[in-house]
Amino acid sequence: MEADGFVRRRRMTAETAGGDAGVAGASAGAEVQWFGGRIWGVSESLVGNLSPRIGGETEIQTVQFSDDPPEIADASEPEYEGLPQGASTSTHMFAGAVAGIMEHCLMFPIDCVKTRMQSLQPEPAARYRNVMDALRRIITTEGVWRPMRGLNATAVGAGPAHALYFACYEKLKKSLGDIIHPGANSHLANGTAGCVATLLHDAAMNPSEVVKQRLQMYNSPYRGVMDCVRAVWQSEGAAAFYRSYTTQLTMNVPFQALHFMTYEYLQELLNPHRQYNPSSHMVSGGLAGAIAAAATTPLDVCKTLLNTQESLVGVAAAGQGGGQAQGTHRHITGLAHAFRTVYRLGGLPGFFKGVQARVIYQMPSTAISWSVYEFFKYGITKHQHEKRIAQQREGEK
Repeated sequence: MEADGFVRRRRMTAETAGGDAGVAGASAGAEVQWFGGRIWGVSESLVGNLSPRIGGETEIQTVQFSDDPPEIADASEPEYEGLPQGASTSTHMFAGAVAGIMEHCLMFPIDCVKTRMQSLQPEPAARYRNVMDALRRIITTEGVWRPMRGLNATAVGAGPAHALYFACYEKLKKSLGDIIHPGANSHLANGTAGCVATLLHDAAMNPSEVVKQRLQMYNSPYRGVMDCVRAVWQSEGAAAFYRSYTTQLTMNVPFQALHFMTYEYLQELLNPHRQYNPSSHMVSGGLAGAIAAAATTPLDVCKTLLNTQESLVGVAAAGQGGGQAQGTHRHITGLAHAFRTVYRLGGLPGFFKGVQARVIYQMPSTAISWSVYEFFKYGITKHQHEKRIAQQREGEK
Protein backbone atom coordinates (compact mmCIF):
# COMPACT_ATOMS: atom_id res chain seq x y z
CA MET A 1 0.00 0.00 0.00
CA GLU A 2 1.30 3.42 -0.91
CA ALA A 3 0.52 6.43 1.26
CA ASP A 4 0.79 9.94 -0.04
CA GLY A 5 -0.22 12.64 2.45
CA PHE A 6 0.73 15.71 0.45
CA VAL A 7 -1.04 17.72 -2.23
CA ARG A 8 1.64 18.90 -4.67
CA ARG A 9 1.37 21.67 -7.21
CA ARG A 10 3.62 19.82 -9.65
CA ARG A 11 5.39 16.47 -9.83
CA MET A 12 9.13 16.32 -9.75
CA THR A 13 12.02 13.97 -9.17
CA ALA A 14 12.95 13.43 -5.56
CA GLU A 15 16.42 14.60 -4.74
CA THR A 16 18.51 13.98 -1.71
CA ALA A 17 20.36 17.03 -0.49
CA GLY A 18 23.81 16.23 0.76
CA GLY A 19 26.59 17.96 2.53
CA ASP A 20 27.19 18.91 6.05
CA ALA A 21 25.95 22.35 7.01
CA GLY A 22 28.89 23.13 9.26
CA VAL A 23 29.42 26.63 10.53
CA ALA A 24 33.07 27.60 10.65
CA GLY A 25 34.44 30.43 12.65
CA ALA A 26 36.22 31.46 15.78
CA SER A 27 34.73 31.10 19.22
CA ALA A 28 32.10 33.78 19.83
CA GLY A 29 32.49 33.68 23.60
CA ALA A 30 30.67 32.36 26.63
CA GLU A 31 27.28 33.86 25.79
CA VAL A 32 27.24 32.37 22.28
CA GLN A 33 28.27 28.97 23.64
CA TRP A 34 25.53 29.11 26.26
CA PHE A 35 22.82 30.05 23.79
CA GLY A 36 24.09 27.53 21.22
CA GLY A 37 24.10 24.76 23.81
CA ARG A 38 20.59 25.58 24.92
CA ILE A 39 19.30 25.65 21.34
CA TRP A 40 20.79 22.33 20.30
CA GLY A 41 20.07 20.77 23.66
CA VAL A 42 16.34 21.28 23.46
CA SER A 43 15.84 20.95 19.71
CA GLU A 44 15.46 17.16 19.76
CA SER A 45 12.83 17.17 22.49
CA LEU A 46 10.92 20.04 20.89
CA VAL A 47 10.90 18.34 17.50
CA GLY A 48 9.20 15.34 19.05
CA ASN A 49 6.67 17.45 20.92
CA LEU A 50 5.59 19.67 18.05
CA SER A 51 2.24 19.01 16.42
CA PRO A 52 2.26 15.50 14.91
CA ARG A 53 -0.01 16.63 12.10
CA ILE A 54 1.92 18.19 9.25
CA GLY A 55 -1.06 19.95 7.77
CA GLY A 56 -1.48 22.40 10.63
CA GLU A 57 -2.62 25.06 8.23
CA THR A 58 -4.04 23.22 5.24
CA GLU A 59 -6.21 20.14 5.36
CA ILE A 60 -4.54 17.05 3.94
CA GLN A 61 -7.13 15.57 1.64
CA THR A 62 -5.78 12.89 -0.67
CA VAL A 63 -4.80 9.42 0.47
CA GLN A 64 -4.41 6.97 -2.40
CA PHE A 65 -4.47 3.22 -1.94
CA SER A 66 -3.33 0.49 -4.29
CA ASP A 67 -2.73 -3.23 -4.17
CA ASP A 68 0.98 -2.84 -4.80
CA PRO A 69 3.53 -3.73 -2.10
CA PRO A 70 4.44 -0.91 0.21
CA GLU A 71 7.29 1.37 -0.82
CA ILE A 72 8.58 2.47 2.55
CA ALA A 73 11.66 4.20 1.14
CA ASP A 74 9.58 6.66 -0.89
CA ALA A 75 7.33 7.45 2.08
CA SER A 76 10.23 8.03 4.45
CA GLU A 77 12.02 10.30 1.96
CA PRO A 78 9.31 12.81 1.00
CA GLU A 79 9.93 15.54 -1.52
CA TYR A 80 10.90 18.81 0.14
CA GLU A 81 8.57 20.83 -2.05
CA GLY A 82 5.57 19.11 -0.47
CA LEU A 83 6.74 19.46 3.12
CA PRO A 84 6.71 23.23 3.73
CA GLN A 85 3.28 23.61 2.15
CA GLY A 86 1.76 21.76 5.08
CA ALA A 87 4.18 22.73 7.84
CA SER A 88 2.42 23.78 11.02
CA THR A 89 2.59 27.24 12.54
CA SER A 90 4.53 25.86 15.50
CA THR A 91 7.16 24.54 13.07
CA HIS A 92 7.53 27.95 11.42
CA MET A 93 7.78 29.65 14.83
CA PHE A 94 10.39 27.28 16.25
CA ALA A 95 12.50 27.30 13.07
CA GLY A 96 12.23 31.09 12.90
CA ALA A 97 13.20 31.58 16.55
CA VAL A 98 16.32 29.41 16.17
CA ALA A 99 17.25 31.14 12.91
CA GLY A 100 16.90 34.60 14.50
CA ILE A 101 19.00 33.76 17.55
CA MET A 102 21.72 32.10 15.47
CA GLU A 103 21.78 34.98 12.98
CA HIS A 104 22.17 37.72 15.58
CA CYS A 105 24.58 35.83 17.85
CA LEU A 106 27.01 34.77 15.12
CA MET A 107 27.12 38.21 13.49
CA PHE A 108 27.02 40.30 16.68
CA PRO A 109 30.65 41.61 16.56
CA ILE A 110 30.05 43.03 13.06
CA ASP A 111 26.80 44.58 14.29
CA CYS A 112 28.76 46.30 17.06
CA VAL A 113 31.17 47.74 14.49
CA LYS A 114 28.25 48.91 12.31
CA THR A 115 26.69 50.77 15.23
CA ARG A 116 29.93 52.56 16.03
CA MET A 117 30.72 53.44 12.43
CA GLN A 118 27.29 55.08 12.11
CA SER A 119 28.12 57.48 14.94
CA LEU A 120 27.90 61.06 13.65
CA GLN A 121 30.40 62.60 16.08
CA PRO A 122 32.64 59.76 17.28
CA GLU A 123 35.41 60.15 19.81
CA PRO A 124 38.89 60.28 18.25
CA ALA A 125 39.60 56.81 19.64
CA ALA A 126 36.44 55.48 17.96
CA ARG A 127 37.15 56.61 14.40
CA TYR A 128 37.83 53.53 12.30
CA ARG A 129 39.08 53.10 8.72
CA ASN A 130 37.13 49.91 7.98
CA VAL A 131 35.46 46.92 9.61
CA MET A 132 38.61 44.92 10.33
CA ASP A 133 40.41 47.97 11.70
CA ALA A 134 37.46 48.62 14.01
CA LEU A 135 37.36 45.04 15.30
CA ARG A 136 41.12 44.98 15.88
CA ARG A 137 41.13 48.29 17.77
CA ILE A 138 38.07 47.45 19.87
CA ILE A 139 39.57 44.13 20.96
CA THR A 140 43.04 45.63 21.55
CA THR A 141 41.95 48.68 23.54
CA GLU A 142 38.71 47.56 25.20
CA GLY A 143 39.05 43.81 25.62
CA VAL A 144 38.25 40.68 23.65
CA TRP A 145 34.64 40.50 24.88
CA ARG A 146 33.79 44.13 24.20
CA PRO A 147 32.30 43.47 20.72
CA MET A 148 29.87 41.00 22.37
CA ARG A 149 28.44 43.48 24.85
CA GLY A 150 24.64 43.51 24.66
CA LEU A 151 24.41 40.05 23.09
CA ASN A 152 22.07 38.73 25.78
CA ALA A 153 19.57 41.54 25.18
CA THR A 154 19.58 40.78 21.46
CA ALA A 155 19.13 37.04 21.95
CA VAL A 156 16.15 37.58 24.27
CA GLY A 157 14.45 39.79 21.70
CA ALA A 158 15.45 37.88 18.56
CA GLY A 159 13.73 34.61 19.52
CA PRO A 160 10.10 35.79 19.81
CA ALA A 161 10.59 38.49 17.14
CA HIS A 162 11.71 36.03 14.47
CA ALA A 163 9.17 33.40 15.54
CA LEU A 164 6.36 35.89 14.84
CA TYR A 165 8.17 37.13 11.74
CA PHE A 166 8.51 33.82 9.90
CA ALA A 167 5.15 32.40 11.00
CA CYS A 168 3.32 35.52 9.81
CA TYR A 169 5.29 35.60 6.56
CA GLU A 170 4.60 31.97 5.68
CA LYS A 171 0.89 32.24 6.50
CA LEU A 172 0.32 35.46 4.57
CA LYS A 173 2.49 34.41 1.63
CA LYS A 174 0.34 31.33 1.09
CA SER A 175 -2.99 33.07 1.69
CA LEU A 176 -2.21 36.05 -0.54
CA GLY A 177 -0.52 33.87 -3.16
CA ASP A 178 -3.66 31.74 -3.49
CA ILE A 179 -5.68 34.91 -4.11
CA ILE A 180 -3.28 36.85 -6.35
CA HIS A 181 -1.67 34.07 -8.39
CA PRO A 182 -3.08 30.62 -7.51
CA GLY A 183 -0.73 27.70 -8.07
CA ALA A 184 2.38 29.82 -8.66
CA ASN A 185 4.82 32.14 -6.90
CA SER A 186 3.63 35.75 -6.54
CA HIS A 187 6.22 38.48 -5.92
CA LEU A 188 3.48 40.85 -4.80
CA ALA A 189 2.30 38.33 -2.21
CA ASN A 190 5.87 37.77 -1.01
CA GLY A 191 6.56 41.49 -0.63
CA THR A 192 3.25 42.21 1.10
CA ALA A 193 3.69 39.29 3.51
CA GLY A 194 7.20 40.50 4.36
CA CYS A 195 5.92 44.02 5.09
CA VAL A 196 3.17 42.82 7.44
CA ALA A 197 5.51 40.38 9.19
CA THR A 198 7.88 43.30 9.82
CA LEU A 199 5.25 45.08 11.92
CA LEU A 200 5.23 42.20 14.42
CA HIS A 201 8.98 41.65 14.28
CA ASP A 202 9.87 45.27 15.02
CA ALA A 203 7.29 45.59 17.78
CA ALA A 204 9.00 42.72 19.63
CA MET A 205 12.58 43.67 18.71
CA ASN A 206 12.70 47.46 19.09
CA PRO A 207 13.32 47.61 22.89
CA SER A 208 16.17 45.10 22.52
CA GLU A 209 17.65 47.21 19.71
CA VAL A 210 17.65 50.32 21.90
CA VAL A 211 19.44 48.55 24.77
CA LYS A 212 21.86 46.73 22.47
CA GLN A 213 22.97 49.83 20.57
CA ARG A 214 23.47 51.90 23.70
CA LEU A 215 25.70 49.18 25.12
CA GLN A 216 27.64 48.96 21.85
CA MET A 217 28.59 52.65 21.71
CA TYR A 218 32.11 53.76 22.62
CA ASN A 219 32.44 54.65 26.33
CA SER A 220 28.92 53.45 27.03
CA PRO A 221 28.03 54.56 30.60
CA TYR A 222 25.90 51.49 31.36
CA ARG A 223 27.21 48.55 33.38
CA GLY A 224 24.94 46.01 31.72
CA VAL A 225 21.53 45.31 30.22
CA MET A 226 19.44 45.84 33.36
CA ASP A 227 21.37 48.99 34.29
CA CYS A 228 20.69 50.36 30.79
CA VAL A 229 16.98 49.48 30.97
CA ARG A 230 16.65 51.09 34.40
CA ALA A 231 18.54 54.26 33.43
CA VAL A 232 16.62 54.77 30.18
CA TRP A 233 13.28 54.14 31.90
CA GLN A 234 14.03 56.62 34.70
CA SER A 235 15.55 59.40 32.61
CA GLU A 236 13.61 59.16 29.33
CA GLY A 237 10.50 57.13 30.13
CA ALA A 238 9.02 54.02 28.53
CA ALA A 239 8.54 55.83 25.22
CA ALA A 240 12.33 55.84 24.73
CA PHE A 241 12.23 52.13 23.91
CA TYR A 242 9.98 52.86 20.93
CA ARG A 243 11.33 56.27 19.90
CA SER A 244 12.81 54.74 16.73
CA TYR A 245 9.88 52.39 16.01
CA THR A 246 8.40 54.43 13.16
CA THR A 247 11.87 54.94 11.68
CA GLN A 248 12.54 51.23 12.10
CA LEU A 249 9.35 50.44 10.20
CA THR A 250 10.13 53.05 7.55
CA MET A 251 13.46 51.28 7.03
CA ASN A 252 12.42 47.67 7.50
CA VAL A 253 9.23 47.68 5.44
CA PRO A 254 11.08 48.46 2.17
CA PHE A 255 14.05 46.39 3.38
CA GLN A 256 11.95 43.29 3.98
CA ALA A 257 9.85 43.77 0.85
CA LEU A 258 13.02 43.96 -1.25
CA HIS A 259 14.64 41.18 0.79
CA PHE A 260 11.82 38.65 0.39
CA MET A 261 11.11 39.48 -3.25
CA THR A 262 14.81 39.10 -4.12
CA TYR A 263 15.11 35.87 -2.13
CA GLU A 264 12.05 34.28 -3.76
CA TYR A 265 13.16 35.44 -7.22
CA LEU A 266 16.65 33.95 -6.74
CA GLN A 267 15.08 30.74 -5.49
CA GLU A 268 13.11 30.54 -8.74
CA LEU A 269 16.40 30.77 -10.65
CA LEU A 270 18.65 28.64 -8.46
CA ASN A 271 16.13 26.20 -6.94
CA PRO A 272 13.04 26.10 -9.20
CA HIS A 273 11.71 22.87 -7.67
CA ARG A 274 11.99 24.35 -4.16
CA GLN A 275 13.81 21.35 -2.75
CA TYR A 276 15.90 21.48 0.41
CA ASN A 277 19.12 22.86 -1.06
CA PRO A 278 21.42 24.51 1.51
CA SER A 279 23.68 26.17 -1.05
CA SER A 280 20.78 27.85 -2.88
CA HIS A 281 19.23 29.04 0.40
CA MET A 282 22.57 30.49 1.48
CA VAL A 283 23.37 32.25 -1.80
CA SER A 284 19.83 33.60 -2.24
CA GLY A 285 19.66 34.82 1.36
CA GLY A 286 23.08 36.47 1.24
CA LEU A 287 22.47 38.36 -2.00
CA ALA A 288 18.97 39.41 -0.96
CA GLY A 289 20.29 40.75 2.35
CA ALA A 290 23.18 42.65 0.73
CA ILE A 291 20.96 44.39 -1.85
CA ALA A 292 18.31 45.35 0.68
CA ALA A 293 20.91 46.53 3.23
CA ALA A 294 22.71 48.86 0.82
CA ALA A 295 19.45 50.42 -0.36
CA THR A 296 18.17 51.21 3.14
CA THR A 297 21.41 52.41 4.82
CA PRO A 298 20.28 56.09 5.15
CA LEU A 299 17.28 55.02 7.21
CA ASP A 300 19.46 52.74 9.34
CA VAL A 301 21.76 55.69 10.16
CA CYS A 302 18.73 57.68 11.35
CA LYS A 303 17.50 54.72 13.39
CA THR A 304 20.88 54.39 15.10
CA LEU A 305 20.84 58.09 15.97
CA LEU A 306 17.34 57.83 17.47
CA ASN A 307 18.30 54.73 19.46
CA THR A 308 21.62 55.95 20.84
CA GLN A 309 20.82 59.66 21.34
CA GLU A 310 24.51 60.52 21.16
CA SER A 311 25.24 63.11 23.83
CA LEU A 312 27.34 65.34 21.60
CA VAL A 313 24.63 65.37 18.94
CA GLY A 314 21.99 66.20 21.52
CA VAL A 315 24.04 69.08 22.92
CA ALA A 316 24.79 70.42 19.45
CA ALA A 317 21.13 70.30 18.47
CA ALA A 318 20.04 71.91 21.71
CA GLY A 319 22.72 74.58 21.87
CA GLN A 320 21.56 76.39 18.78
CA GLY A 321 18.48 77.94 20.35
CA GLY A 322 19.72 79.07 23.73
CA GLY A 323 18.42 77.96 27.10
CA GLN A 324 14.80 77.58 26.06
CA ALA A 325 15.77 75.49 23.04
CA GLN A 326 17.70 73.12 25.26
CA GLY A 327 14.55 72.03 27.00
CA THR A 328 12.74 71.69 23.68
CA HIS A 329 15.39 69.72 21.76
CA ARG A 330 16.91 67.68 24.54
CA HIS A 331 16.45 64.49 22.48
CA ILE A 332 16.40 63.70 18.80
CA THR A 333 12.77 62.84 18.13
CA GLY A 334 11.13 61.64 14.94
CA LEU A 335 12.41 60.69 11.52
CA ALA A 336 12.37 64.24 10.13
CA HIS A 337 14.45 65.55 13.06
CA ALA A 338 16.91 62.68 12.62
CA PHE A 339 17.25 63.37 8.89
CA ARG A 340 17.94 67.06 9.52
CA THR A 341 20.52 66.25 12.19
CA VAL A 342 22.34 63.71 10.02
CA TYR A 343 22.46 66.12 7.07
CA ARG A 344 23.63 69.06 9.21
CA LEU A 345 26.46 67.08 10.81
CA GLY A 346 27.53 64.83 7.94
CA GLY A 347 26.00 66.10 4.73
CA LEU A 348 24.93 63.56 2.11
CA PRO A 349 27.84 61.18 2.90
CA GLY A 350 26.56 61.06 6.47
CA PHE A 351 23.56 59.02 5.32
CA PHE A 352 25.88 56.25 4.17
CA LYS A 353 28.13 56.03 7.21
CA GLY A 354 28.73 52.38 8.00
CA VAL A 355 27.33 51.11 4.67
CA GLN A 356 30.28 48.75 4.29
CA ALA A 357 29.77 47.30 7.76
CA ARG A 358 26.01 47.06 7.18
CA VAL A 359 26.41 45.06 3.96
CA ILE A 360 29.14 42.89 5.49
CA TYR A 361 26.80 42.26 8.44
CA GLN A 362 23.59 41.66 6.49
CA MET A 363 24.99 39.42 3.75
CA PRO A 364 26.13 36.52 5.96
CA SER A 365 23.42 37.33 8.48
CA THR A 366 20.54 36.69 6.08
CA ALA A 367 22.40 33.73 4.59
CA ILE A 368 22.64 32.18 8.07
CA SER A 369 19.03 33.03 8.86
CA TRP A 370 17.56 31.41 5.75
CA SER A 371 19.88 28.38 5.93
CA VAL A 372 19.06 27.66 9.57
CA TYR A 373 15.35 28.35 9.06
CA GLU A 374 15.05 26.05 6.04
CA PHE A 375 17.11 23.35 7.78
CA PHE A 376 14.92 23.27 10.88
CA LYS A 377 11.70 23.58 8.89
CA TYR A 378 12.74 20.67 6.69
CA GLY A 379 14.00 18.54 9.60
CA ILE A 380 10.97 19.08 11.84
CA THR A 381 8.43 18.51 9.07
CA LYS A 382 10.22 15.41 7.82
CA HIS A 383 10.29 14.05 11.36
CA GLN A 384 6.55 14.64 11.69
CA HIS A 385 5.90 12.97 8.34
CA GLU A 386 7.90 9.88 9.25
CA LYS A 387 6.07 9.71 12.58
CA ARG A 388 2.72 9.73 10.77
CA ILE A 389 3.89 6.99 8.39
CA ALA A 390 5.01 4.87 11.35
CA GLN A 391 1.66 5.38 13.08
CA GLN A 392 -0.18 4.37 9.91
CA ARG A 393 1.87 1.20 9.64
CA GLU A 394 1.23 0.34 13.27
CA GLY A 395 -2.50 0.83 12.74
CA GLU A 396 -2.51 -1.55 9.79
CA LYS A 397 -0.96 -4.44 11.71
